[in-house]
Amino acid sequence: MTKEEEKKEEEPGLTDIPGIGPGIASKLEAAGVYDLMGLAVMSPSDLAEMAGVGAAVARKAIQAARNMMKLGFSDGIEYDNRRKDVHYITTGSKAFNDLLGGKGVESRSITEAYGAFGSGKTQLGLTLAVNVQLPKEKGGSNGKAVYIDTEGTFRPERIRQIAQAMGANPEKVLKNILVARAFNSDHQILLVDRIAEMIKEGEPIKIVIIDSLTAHFRAEFAGRGQLADRQQRLNRYLHNLMKLAEKSNVAIYVTNQVMANPAMMFGDPTTAIGGNIVGHASTYRIYLRRGKQGSRVAKMIDSPNLPDNEAVFYVTEAGVTDQT
Repeated sequence: MTKEEEKKEEEPGLTDIPGIGPGIASKLEAAGVYDLMGLAVMSPSDLAEMAGVGAAVARKAIQAARNMMKLGFSDGIEYDNRRKDVHYITTGSKAFNDLLGGKGVESRSITEAYGAFGSGKTQLGLTLAVNVQLPKEKGGSNGKAVYIDTEGTFRPERIRQIAQAMGANPEKVLKNILVARAFNSDHQILLVDRIAEMIKEGEPIKIVIIDSLTAHFRAEFAGRGQLADRQQRLNRYLHNLMKLAEKSNVAIYVTNQVMANPAMMFGDPTTAIGGNIVGHASTYRIYLRRGKQGSRVAKMIDSPNLPDNEAVFYVTEAGVTDQT
């Protein structure tokens, strides 16, 4: 048994909390609360209503969950130790990896790529879905990918092409990519809860790819009158993604649509959809655009620890690479 498996076995569950039996645990899981963290951050009134228990029982259960989770402050050394299990997935391009700090897309974080049609957003997502399956010494994470497709962009034949170019078994690679087509924003939100369930059931998911993040929200909440509702819903969704990334140690890669900013008189008027809500939620924000002679350019727009910089990459039969 590995240390990771031992740790999972030792982790207490909902039914280890005083006052939470199998019946109440089932109600909580049906409402999307699967673990102690989900319980610890609830309010007593929400738990009482959701589980059908008294306010006193709810308060006691939440306090017990918080004590077990040891929620609170830790010093910088402890926090650094907790981040030692962060893993990286290569983009396929050394220049692009260098832009992201040297190793690729990082777990426990949200990496957002936005850009116009044909800038390489989806191609990067498809490449990451293949590369995550590589062994760690080759830039992968020995894991599976989840691909949430909101615009009909997932193409199995493209995955086969990328897999063949790197000498992998195309059918095996496809088997390790779990795809769901989200038809509206409600479905898109529900799928994130399902991912948490799958990880709990033992699926070795190491990256979640959402292509695209904002398409359904943009279509369903049209007009300025619905902007506040859209942003509030998008904010809640992004926080669910952040929680999934942190708790399950997965990488989240999202693509985003763009629009032209009419107020910008000079320079590139392209701006990402979702405003500050998406900007603040994304750990790494990258702008993709077409470059010269068939190349693509990735520009680091925002990062907590990396400088603003640019990288040139190409999209080939092998996916994202350094050369044509």
